[in-house]
Amino acid sequence: MKNVLVRLEEYLPRASGAERGALRYLLESPDSAVNCSIKQLAECTFTSASTIIRLCRKLGFDGYKEFHKALLCELAVKKETESEHKREIQREDGLDAIIQKVTYKNMLSLDNSRKLADREVLQKCLELLNSAQSIVLFGIGASLLVARDAYYKFIRVRKKCCFSDDWHLQLIHAQNTTPEDVAIVISYSGMTQETLRCAQTAKANRTPIIAITRFETSPLAKLADYNLYVASTELFFRSGAMSSRISQLNMIDILYAAYVNQNYEECIRRISVTHVEKEGKDSK
Repeated sequence: MKNVLVRLEEYLPRASGAERGALRYLLESPDSAVNCSIKQLAECTFTSASTIIRLCRKLGFDGYKEFHKALLCELAVKKETESEHKREIQREDGLDAIIQKVTYKNMLSLDNSRKLADREVLQKCLELLNSAQSIVLFGIGASLLVARDAYYKFIRVRKKCCFSDDWHLQLIHAQNTTPEDVAIVISYSGMTQETLRCAQTAKANRTPIIAITRFETSPLAKLADYNLYVASTELFFRSGAMSSRISQLNMIDILYAAYVNQNYEECIRRISVTHVEKEGKDSK
């Protein structure tokens, strides 16, 4: 079931004026909104039924009926409550509070990303990975760490990958891509200029692009053929790229595990072959 509240929160910053009233009402009074028909919701939010339908589709639902059903199920399963853990880290916080808050933020980010996962999109991405001659990985900064993690994983199962820590080499990899490859482009903001240039170059070569990025309209999201969205509850010092990095790594883990599952015998054999035994302390 598609999560509603996370999608509403992620979409709010880029919503149109007509949509904002409906979004705020849904976020602030979901228990009341869920009891409304589409006509009643439009009246309560001073919008129109057509605006509500368009909003539902922008959020990934077929229409109001699917949206309403998902919201009803979500509220029945779990009531979102405010908690001290959701607050930003404060100057006066001690070590115990920091442990609790950072851990909670990471857990919340993972759970929200799980709710944003689209099974159909993931399946299409897996089909691309299976058929591609090679996976070409792109990322800068904290996203570079995620790209490297993906590289280590996929080469263990003998899936050809291209990856570099150097941006200029990443750009060369992008220039050499073909329609038979697949590019995995990782950027939380979707606006990192170096990453965008690589994505644009690969796009010009008609290379399919899978983006791992935040649930938001961004230059990268528009370029990509498929978007694997991650949610984040970043702490105020965004430069640390904490919970967003965890969510991106989790998405790589999902792709890798699903790929191994679909190619089980061969992948398990390759994992066994590429396992490096540690030598004992007394080994000569």
